[in-house]
Amino acid sequence: MQKNIICVACPMGCAVTVEIAENGDILSVTGNTCKRGDAYARAECTNPVRSLATTVKVNGGIHNVVPCKSAGSLPKDKIMECMKIINAAQAEAPVSLGDVLVSNILDTGVDIVATNHCPAK
Repeated sequence: MQKNIICVACPMGCAVTVEIAENGDILSVTGNTCKRGDAYARAECTNPVRSLATTVKVNGGIHNVVPCKSAGSLPKDKIMECMKIINAAQAEAPVSLGDVLVSNILDTGVDIVATNHCPAK
């Protein structure tokens, strides 16, 4: 089986073709112009991960929400489940840059952290 992807490991945006055996093993990666492209393509076909950026509700703050992101990469197939947890989460003002808003989301070892401040009213 062949899988065609666009590599996002660097700004080149190479069109990469990954040849995958029936058992899921990667047979070959072609089209990449750097080593990062090979590693990205292999990971994308075997264990895709994503960073997550969103907002969390804030109680008692000058803003209703604070921007946040995952402190590490999350499994792609758990993103929607992570969003359900984040959408239900609430932080109490004041919120500082780097505060952990959701700890160890879905037992992935990844925290959701604030990426800005939200002072109290």
